[in-house]
Amino acid sequence: MLTAVRPKLRPRVKQVLIVVAVWAVVWAFLYVAAARNGYFDLKVYYGAMDYWVNKGGDIYDYLVPGTPYGFTYPPFAAALMSPMALIGWHTAIAISVTMNVIALACIITWLIGPVIKRQGWQFWFSLAIAMGIVAAFEPVRETVNFGQVNILLLFMVVGDLLLLVRGGSRLGGVGVGLATAIKLTPGVFILYLVVTRRWRAAAVSTATAAAATWAAATFAPDASRVFWTDAMWNTDRVGSATFVSNQALSGLVARLFNPDPMKPLWALLVLGALAVWAWRVRKAVKAGDELAGLALTGLAGCMISPISWIHHLVWVLPSMAVLLDHATDRSTDARRRRHIMIFGVFSYLLLCSRTPWAFHMKFTGLGILGGNAYILLMIALLITLPIRELAPESSGPARSSDPATSTGPVVEDVPDPDLVEIDRRVSAAFDAKDAGEPARPLVGA
Repeated sequence: MLTAVRPKLRPRVKQVLIVVAVWAVVWAFLYVAAARNGYFDLKVYYGAMDYWVNKGGDIYDYLVPGTPYGFTYPPFAAALMSPMALIGWHTAIAISVTMNVIALACIITWLIGPVIKRQGWQFWFSLAIAMGIVAAFEPVRETVNFGQVNILLLFMVVGDLLLLVRGGSRLGGVGVGLATAIKLTPGVFILYLVVTRRWRAAAVSTATAAAATWAAATFAPDASRVFWTDAMWNTDRVGSATFVSNQALSGLVARLFNPDPMKPLWALLVLGALAVWAWRVRKAVKAGDELAGLALTGLAGCMISPISWIHHLVWVLPSMAVLLDHATDRSTDARRRRHIMIFGVFSYLLLCSRTPWAFHMKFTGLGILGGNAYILLMIALLITLPIRELAPESSGPARSSDPATSTGPVVEDVPDPDLVEIDRRVSAAFDAKDAGEPARPLVGA
């Protein structure tokens, strides 16, 4: 009898269908949940460049019509963005989105590439799935929808620390320095290099930031004078610290004690966060865990900044990579892996959920938790983010503490219980023979 056999899909076709399904779900989620920000920040950059280059105005005098918002970055950032005055608005949008997508693909490759390699996953398939998952991450989608530069700055810092600094390159620190000259907040990574005693990289990053700032002052002396003496200190250009999108420690304190800002308490919390951060990053770098050091510094930078809007929290992405790395590492305890996986999934889903927006202007009751959900999560991550332990030198062969080179335990690290039992029985048999006792069969050997 002839029977019909359903043909099986080829593995490549099945993978393509899975990628399409994942992206369809993500696209539907973004359509329903994502805010439509109309590339507002890009509109600020575009209007400021047009006002400065084409109309001869002072760049820091420009405000988006009908709003109090203007250009707030250092003159070096303005110099890099000045070609924007020569292109159309829709071209600027296309360039912004394209640059963000390419930078994000590189960031994901650097962060989870070692995990993909260790697990034996196909790279293109893993990257396509990861890009879809990250696209739903609220700070990432907000950055793209605002036309912000956060992903590009993260690209510079991650590439610098994981490739140049960790690789011992003489250029290590250049990316951190350039990012700091574009926007001051990545300067926390210069402090990271100092605290972890990478003196050459710290010097390179400091010199790079200083050289870029000096070049901008030469290119635009009036703009530089206005920025460093006035615009930098004018907090009204940024927005209110109590606004729910501000998920820094300043926002937490401002909402808890509104309308009293309680700046002494904020300063105390900042010092406490820096103390925990310094202790943990030194431990991470001592163990060779550069990814954990990067992740912890990204968290600290968001927490201690005077203002950290939700789209600034792209710096939390390395923490998600650390949790994925530990949750998939089969050389560690299964129960610990399970707990890390649960915490990682919870953290990711929370940072996709827009929870703080549901508690806008609600600073009591559940609003204390919901309105501060992201900063509370960052506090938990700063304290509990796993760090690989430094292997004792006297313990013989061991797994590398660096996730980029980790290959799991070697045979000498984990004795096989069955081999131990066989060795015991064989030794007992020889001892019995030497003592003149009748030989017994090695049952189970």
